[in-house]
Amino acid sequence: MFQGGFGLQGNSSSGSPIKGCKLKFNAKGNGVDKMDRFIPSRSATDFEAANFILNGENGDVSMSPAKEEYQKLIAVNLNVPESGRILAFKQKAPAAPEGFDNGLKGLYNQNLGPLTSKKQYRHIPSTQERILDAPELLDDYYLNLLDWSCTNTIAVALGRSVYLWNASTGAADELCQCPVEGDYICSVAWGSDGNFLAIGTSDAKLQIWDVVRKKQVRELVGHTNRVSCAAWNGSILSSGGRDSLINNWDVRKRRDEACIASLRVHEQEVCGLKWSPCGQQLASGGNDNNLCIFDSNFRLQHKVQAHCAAVKALAWCPFQANLLASGGGTADRCMKFWNTHTGALLHSVDTGSQVCALQWSRHEREILSSHGYSKNQLCLWRYPSLTKVAELMGHSGRVLHMATSPDGASVVTAGADETIRFWKVFGEPPPPKMMDKMGLVAGGTMV
Repeated sequence: MFQGGFGLQGNSSSGSPIKGCKLKFNAKGNGVDKMDRFIPSRSATDFEAANFILNGENGDVSMSPAKEEYQKLIAVNLNVPESGRILAFKQKAPAAPEGFDNGLKGLYNQNLGPLTSKKQYRHIPSTQERILDAPELLDDYYLNLLDWSCTNTIAVALGRSVYLWNASTGAADELCQCPVEGDYICSVAWGSDGNFLAIGTSDAKLQIWDVVRKKQVRELVGHTNRVSCAAWNGSILSSGGRDSLINNWDVRKRRDEACIASLRVHEQEVCGLKWSPCGQQLASGGNDNNLCIFDSNFRLQHKVQAHCAAVKALAWCPFQANLLASGGGTADRCMKFWNTHTGALLHSVDTGSQVCALQWSRHEREILSSHGYSKNQLCLWRYPSLTKVAELMGHSGRVLHMATSPDGASVVTAGADETIRFWKVFGEPPPPKMMDKMGLVAGGTMV
């Protein structure tokens, strides 16, 4: 046995001798040289006793009375018979006596079911929470007459008037009215701060109202026909109309410079317009069955005609930045999902009826669709499986408009039956950490 180090002498591969070359492996600690190998001492190992314990026929070991009592208590609590043994360190386990009944047999033979319990889905109320009358709500598929602000105020257009309803207090107030008999409101859209409301009219005007002062602050003229839809992106206001134009306005600029881009990519009325949550893309849908995607500089990125009817229903996913849902009219009935970076169609499902509006849940991977004839229902879908979770009935006419509450828990709908209904369909928001764990934090993208 070598202690402290060892020397090595010999010839190299070239045949020349190496003289006096020593490789030393000395490990010193506290002034004491340590061994480089461990060799057990045979004098401290009782192989005969170990062999007897493992292979001996007599496995009984005498125990003290206190230890015997302790073993009995353990056996009683574990449902082990006194004569039974759980482990036997022998070459062969002893055979059980004839007629022996193992008390543990019922435990380990019982079917305990799956180890992980199936997640219980939350309860979704099948009826509306509240119903409001909405007289003179126009039955026009191409208009956008309902929106819900971050300040918990709902704007709804009824005929030639715009009304504000405070969801916190229940107070209702008329904001404005078209001065000319026969004119009507075509679209409403809240700004991000909830203080300004964009209103499109049938006489081709786009108005901006300060709802706190109840005063019109801007009137933007650029369309030649009714303004069917509008969407905000910070200080940029986009509008679409029956003249097939999409006008983009910078509301910070003076009137003659406000229109910063005018886009003519649709051949018929523009009835759907939505900015992505991150503000990097604009989606538009038209009565020409086309879906168009623009970047923030208003350059056309994609133009697809996958639907067989007008594309009004548009909804950007809140947890996937480049995921867009679109819905088609009566001749199409489909809900489609797009990767807006590549223009690829990801999923498509035939809903069975006209798709009027779409709203994503902010708390779950779900999307809500509203429909027309024949059921006039709301459908809740899981994404990406697109399995139908719930079907909500209540409207007697097609459900033309939808908007989500600021907390993301409730949805308000407006139908051709001239009623406004509130549904607690999405439920209360989970804690932020849970949303992060579920992958519901905005900002993610698909490759």
